Amino acid sequence: MSYLDNIRTFVRVYELGSMSAAGRDLRISPAVTSTRIAQLEEHLSVRLFQRTTRNLTPTEQGRLFYAGAVEVLEAVEAAEAQVVDITEKPRGSIYVAAPLGVGRRLIAPQVPAFIEQYPEVSVRLRLTDRKVDLTTEGLDLAVFLGEPEDSTLRIRKIADVDRVLCAAPSYIKARGMPNTGDDLLNQNHECLNLRFPGATEFQWRLQTSDGPKRFKVKGRYESDDGDVLTDWALDGQGIALKPMFEVADHLRAGRLIAVAKDTPPVPIQMACLFTHRRRQDPKTRLFMDFVIGRIGTAIKSA
Repeated sequence: MSYLDNIRTFVRVYELGSMSAAGRDLRISPAVTSTRIAQLEEHLSVRLFQRTTRNLTPTEQGRLFYAGAVEVLEAVEAAEAQVVDITEKPRGSIYVAAPLGVGRRLIAPQVPAFIEQYPEVSVRLRLTDRKVDLTTEGLDLAVFLGEPEDSTLRIRKIADVDRVLCAAPSYIKARGMPNTGDDLLNQNHECLNLRFPGATEFQWRLQTSDGPKRFKVKGRYESDDGDVLTDWALDGQGIALKPMFEVADHLRAGRLIAVAKDTPPVPIQMACLFTHRRRQDPKTRLFMDFVIGRIGTAIKSA
């Protein structure tokens, strides 16, 4: 197993481009990471990485070995998956990413029941509103809202999520009630925007009498945390575009009011994203099956 651990460590160092990042991902110290790479290089009698004080780059031998190393790990995972399918006792860690609001409200509440049913599985939940890379971040699956950019990945749809434009009564009293997307622009409404590294200009896709249309909204407030936008909206600072399940309680209580109802937001897809080889893993399939039905029910209830 030590040689296999060395291979796993090499793959993560290669993919992340950093000894320290790979160590954090594998939950081992930098010293152990370095030792495993050194042992692998000694076994192969080649140098797998060129090291400087600032950079770590794979050698030609390292690039060649990476392709084979990935195949080895995939073969081991496939063999383990077949055994687990027979024993019906999935074990190991599953790494799941999700947007903050989705993770907090829909996924996290389901995790204890899943672990109770499958006690030998550990769930590592990573919550972020930025786009994630399944390969470089070592993820088994990612729940997302929207359309994926990588067409090589597999998708399992969960639901179409209704969305709403909403603001606090205090904001409407001060700035007036917009009825359409054009009002948002023409009346210079303060639009609260979700932005993460690499995001393009803000555009809200709304349903008009002529079909879906993109509105280039503006505002002085932006954050990479969707819950911060909700807090700003509750505080009367502007108008937020939110999934209905995130603000349903605030709408029912009157803390937020739906606005621009003549041009409501187009629903957005919620789905699971995963690589082909991750689909072979029983615990990944079980987690998706377990969570997806419950998420769909929660969305409909909202």
